[in-house]
Amino acid sequence: MRAFMDKDFLLETETAKHLFHDYAEKMPLVDYHCHLNPREIYEDRRFENLAQVWLGGLQPDGSYAGDHYKWRLMRSNGVDEDYITGTKPDYERFLKFVEALEMAIGNPMYHWCHLELQQFFGIHEPLTTDSAERIWNRCNDLLQNDPEMSARGLIRKANVAFIGTTDDPIDTLEWHDKIAADPTISTVVGPSYRPDKAVNIHKAGWKEYLAQLAKSVGKESLPTMQDVLDALVARIEYFHAHGCKASDHGLDYVPYQNYTVEQADAVYQKALRGESLTIEEVEGFQTVILLCLGKAYHRLGIVMQLHYSCLRNNNNRIFKLQGADTGVDAIAQNTCGGNISKLLSDLDEAGACPKTILYSLNPADNAQLGTLIGCFQDSSIPGKIQHGSAWWFNDNKTGMQDQMISLGNLGILGNFVGMLTDSRSFLSYARHDYFRRILCNLVGTWVENGEYPNNETSLKKIIEGISSKNAVRYFGL
Repeated sequence: MRAFMDKDFLLETETAKHLFHDYAEKMPLVDYHCHLNPREIYEDRRFENLAQVWLGGLQPDGSYAGDHYKWRLMRSNGVDEDYITGTKPDYERFLKFVEALEMAIGNPMYHWCHLELQQFFGIHEPLTTDSAERIWNRCNDLLQNDPEMSARGLIRKANVAFIGTTDDPIDTLEWHDKIAADPTISTVVGPSYRPDKAVNIHKAGWKEYLAQLAKSVGKESLPTMQDVLDALVARIEYFHAHGCKASDHGLDYVPYQNYTVEQADAVYQKALRGESLTIEEVEGFQTVILLCLGKAYHRLGIVMQLHYSCLRNNNNRIFKLQGADTGVDAIAQNTCGGNISKLLSDLDEAGACPKTILYSLNPADNAQLGTLIGCFQDSSIPGKIQHGSAWWFNDNKTGMQDQMISLGNLGILGNFVGMLTDSRSFLSYARHDYFRRILCNLVGTWVENGEYPNNETSLKKIIEGISSKNAVRYFGL
């Protein structure tokens, strides 16, 4: 029997151990998509206890923020909501989470949490209801007294070279400016452009958001579709000037309708009047924005990320109580591969297809994405169109292996830009370690099976590339 999560965790062969310990483990992290708060990085936030850093808590503005992955796990163990997003004491909340985690055999959360305890707190003991108090006290002592256990210290401990946060087009980027001006912050922190609120013409709050977008470009209003496009482009140029390397679009599905700007303007005027829109009209409006922004991304060298196939806010009671991104989302089934093809083809034909990363939450789309990306590669950079890493419900051992095997089958795995945390937690960098172990085990198995030569130069290039170097090249860091 192997030891529990020792230094060779998930590494099943000698080749896998060599690849991980001699190459992958040492590489700096490029976390090109996450949801960390840049203000907390600048202010070097400290956490009072393990519940705050793991489960989150009540914010000064009355909202509740934290890791909805963990909230979902607790609900699955029958925990009352007051321990999850309520006002119960932190230690009691922590104990309820431990009770759930102890039952979560096979869930990546179990591995993530123990990797975090190992890497950031030096704790190798399994977290159980019996060890909970001991681990709670040890972690809290470090969080409260160790100067390296602040937000910046945790980033340094994880050897993070770049962080790409997720930011709204109307954001002033004040905290990014302060981070960039602070010579004591060695990690580069760049904003990422997330224009979903402007794109989602059919969702609540869109009209009010457009008024805010207008103010962000110094206007009273945006009377025409062209004004909207100009405002969105002006803001992406502002982001670019402030270190933006990527955009991110969170779409229910990737739309496509062959609409002109004039046709989209007719839809826009209807929406401003409060009239209902057809699905085709919504998609036409969205397509015009996506094509316009895609061309701007290409011109500025910004990567376009498209995340889709999430069925959001399924539990209306919890959504009304806590809002979006609180653990009640699921995988959707969408057949939008043809729309992705048309969108990229239009951009390619215009000579303006940006570097693009495609993520579907539905793992059934792996093969489709693997074949689609091969249709739009060019000589500008290896792997210009990427099949994004296993996302959200798929960032587990099986999901990561399946995504990489599919990419290897249908494209060039060696050009893959690798892992991202997509997280709101400063401890989630352990997920990169998890990913790298799975990567090295997969490649090591292929080598030991005689499916790829044991060529040190080639293997070093592949492992270091996927772990870090490919992302540095791809995002222009």
